[in-house]
Amino acid sequence: MRRLETRTLELLARFGYAARGVVYCLVGGLAVLAAIGSGGQAGGSRSALATLLGQPFGRVWLGLIAAGLIGFAVWRVVEAATDADHLGRSYKALATRTGHMISGVIYGGLAVSAAQLALGRRRGGGDDQAAQDWTAWVLEKPLGQWAIGLVGLVVIGVGFAFLLKGWKGDVLQRLAPPAEVRRWAVPMGRLGFAARGVVFVLVGVFLVLAAIQSSSREAKGLGGALHVLQQQPYGWAILAVTALGLAAFGLFGLVQARYRHIDPPDASDAKAAIEKAVSGAASP
Repeated sequence: MRRLETRTLELLARFGYAARGVVYCLVGGLAVLAAIGSGGQAGGSRSALATLLGQPFGRVWLGLIAAGLIGFAVWRVVEAATDADHLGRSYKALATRTGHMISGVIYGGLAVSAAQLALGRRRGGGDDQAAQDWTAWVLEKPLGQWAIGLVGLVVIGVGFAFLLKGWKGDVLQRLAPPAEVRRWAVPMGRLGFAARGVVFVLVGVFLVLAAIQSSSREAKGLGGALHVLQQQPYGWAILAVTALGLAAFGLFGLVQARYRHIDPPDASDAKAAIEKAVSGAASP
């Protein structure tokens, strides 16, 4: 039974990496088309998913993506709570695990949006609106400006970490692809992480501006960051390169789905760790 449970969690994780990869392929592909003037749009994840509604079997695809993103969200939370990657308890490890936990929450929200689109209960909304709604909610809280500013700085830091990983990091960490896959997966991963780094830095900068001006209207999501790139001198070229990088990260996600080393804990251990993490976060 335990073997079946851990195998199920592993399959959920792999399905999740694939679903995230598909989302990035959609975002990058549509932005490339927008950059070269062939249709498409430089939008975020939610608007990219909404484009599937007009495609054959679009709702089916949205349902599958939603299921995959739920799997990815579950895996991220389990991965962070149980230290499934054996990162340890150093400051860097705890920061990485916290990032994975936040990632799980974010992709859980995206999964809900995809499911609502599939069920016809929601029209496609942009990432900018979601970022502004969240920012407005936090700004209303005590020390909200400081919280938004801190989040912005953290996002900028994550962006620079992605840029560094794209430049000289080990993009195949915890992956074991065969040699013929490794040859193209490495440059693809580098381009993908670099593109994510650019987008994260921009999103973080706008969060800091939102904090400084105490205005949620300054906040931008993935789609807003791409629009900013498009509006720069030679913006079509900058957008095209960044979009190609995001699409490359999407394809790299499919490599992760197939070749990433995943060591899921027993379901009982995962449940206990998650309950401990939730109770610890809820306690004053």
